Amino acid sequence: MAIESTKSIWKDGKLIPWEEATVHVLAHAMHYGTSVFEGIRCYKTNTGRAIFRLEAHIKRLIDSAKIYRFPVSFDEQELAQACRDVITDNELESAYIRPLIYHGFGTLAVLPPADAATEVIIAAVKFGAYLGEDGLKNGIDVCVSTWSRMTSASNPVLSKAGGHYLNSQLVASDARRNGYTEAIVVNNGLISEGSAENIFIVRDGVIYTPPLAAAILGGITRDSVIQIAKTQGLEVREQALPRDLLYLADEIFLTGTAAEITPVRSVDDIPVGTGKPGPITQSLQASFFGLFDGSTPDQWGWLDSL
Repeated sequence: MAIESTKSIWKDGKLIPWEEATVHVLAHAMHYGTSVFEGIRCYKTNTGRAIFRLEAHIKRLIDSAKIYRFPVSFDEQELAQACRDVITDNELESAYIRPLIYHGFGTLAVLPPADAATEVIIAAVKFGAYLGEDGLKNGIDVCVSTWSRMTSASNPVLSKAGGHYLNSQLVASDARRNGYTEAIVVNNGLISEGSAENIFIVRDGVIYTPPLAAAILGGITRDSVIQIAKTQGLEVREQALPRDLLYLADEIFLTGTAAEITPVRSVDDIPVGTGKPGPITQSLQASFFGLFDGSTPDQWGWLDSL
């Protein structure tokens, strides 16, 4: 998905022209992946523009930096306001917002000095359906990846860190090279997540999803779906799930800021249920997107209106 440039990007406390938002080729993050980031969506709603779960995203950004001991010169309120400002300044009605905290130019040592500062940027760009509009409506075909997910024994997987996404690229590459839209990671026989999405499985009316201990990122859309499902009286179980369940599921769907709620119609060429999005997936999709057209009341205070 090509990026369309906008007027400005927020960097270290001020909005600067898009073309001036540059990084030195010897920036530490370029060489060692020393960055943490977020993906946040701004939606055009029935009452105007609104950023979805901005507070939760900014908190996770700060938490990611904390795990890696990255110093951050701005507090949560300042970063949240910067997200609003970059939407407003670029006159975007809907957008994908990308905050990034990274180590810049200064050293080529693997470990930056304890007093090394970080830089912060926040960009906003137009962004469509990550896994395709047709995928949102009709579902996607996925495979099980040959790659494993990193675990907290080697990397702090609850941190949304740039370097971690080399693993995600390998997983996504598995899928694309073999004709699938996405791949699912299985660690030691247990389901983890997609390359950049959490996974939910429906069987006999119960919704299952792997726990945080399954080497997954604590997804904000994942959390939103769990809360929405509970308001619909649906049972949600967070537990270890064997790979076999992928082939026996009545419904499967993926969640993420970029993916939103995307149904899965087949796994390793085995149809999921009827091979079409199921009723629970469709109901959760309708409630989720209903937050933005007003058909679902925002009882959680998730919409940050601009």
